Amino acid sequence: MGFSNIGAAEIVLAVMAVLALLQFSHAAVYKVGDSAGWTSIGNLDYKQWSATKTFQVGDIIRFEYNAQFHNVMRVTHPMYKACNASAPLATYTTGNDTINITTKGHHYFICGAPGHCQAGQKVDINVLRTSETAPTTAPEGSTAASVPSAGSPAPSPSSGISLRASKGSLITKLCLTMAGFAVFVSGFY
Repeated sequence: MGFSNIGAAEIVLAVMAVLALLQFSHAAVYKVGDSAGWTSIGNLDYKQWSATKTFQVGDIIRFEYNAQFHNVMRVTHPMYKACNASAPLATYTTGNDTINITTKGHHYFICGAPGHCQAGQKVDINVLRTSETAPTTAPEGSTAASVPSAGSPAPSPSSGISLRASKGSLITKLCLTMAGFAVFVSGFY
């Protein structure tokens, strides 16, 4: 029947490899600042911007900016609060930097150009565990818009959020179903 040369273990391994690749293909990509990008010009509120996103391990954070005037520095929490760019954990300078999120928790980024962080060009990316959800409302007292100019359309919510809501349980169910099928089929050969 076609499965005679393939054992159950090989089938399960192949299915799990495909499902693992599928899981990574659904990572959300977030452009910091949406259409405005990473800038100190305008009325951007990166705290408000990040509060409207649900970041998870595996997501990609993209910083797009003019490299002549800006950079991206990953810093510690105390450095973030003080806008201290003297000893960053990492520095990005291409103007189109992508950062893969590999751990949960807070990831702090600032612009190291003089005065930019103090002017608000800093962002706290809070990465949740898969089972956690982001708050549905903005933090109290937060009123600034995340888009700099009047008349600009608000960014649409990320489509990655609804995909992820059931992705983990779906992948688990698929793995178990395929493993059971492989064991069942191998019993006939």
